[in-house]
Amino acid sequence: MAVGTKELAPSELDTFEDERLVDELKKAKEELFNLRFQAATGQLESHGRLRAVKRDIARIYTVIRERELGIRATPAPVEAKAAPEKKTKKAKAEASADAAAEAETKEA
Repeated sequence: MAVGTKELAPSELDTFEDERLVDELKKAKEELFNLRFQAATGQLESHGRLRAVKRDIARIYTVIRERELGIRATPAPVEAKAAPEKKTKKAKAEASADAAAEAETKEA
């Protein structure tokens, strides 16, 4: 990928869910509109950016269409994982005391 944004590589687009792809497409279209407006008013500094955004849009459309046709797999929905509870010093001390008490009962 010579031109385009590094954030929207095809391998990265594979990890996006459908809703996120639609959001990225919407952002890219808004950016393209703004770039075209700047070009029309003579304020555009980087003309290569127009080409890059167009390619990003095409890339997103391609991924969406391939998913519709079953060519590209849709990522499995990721369930929110509960963060492991952080143990305080008091909780750690209680846990070690419980483990010691268990060890004593096993010895007896």
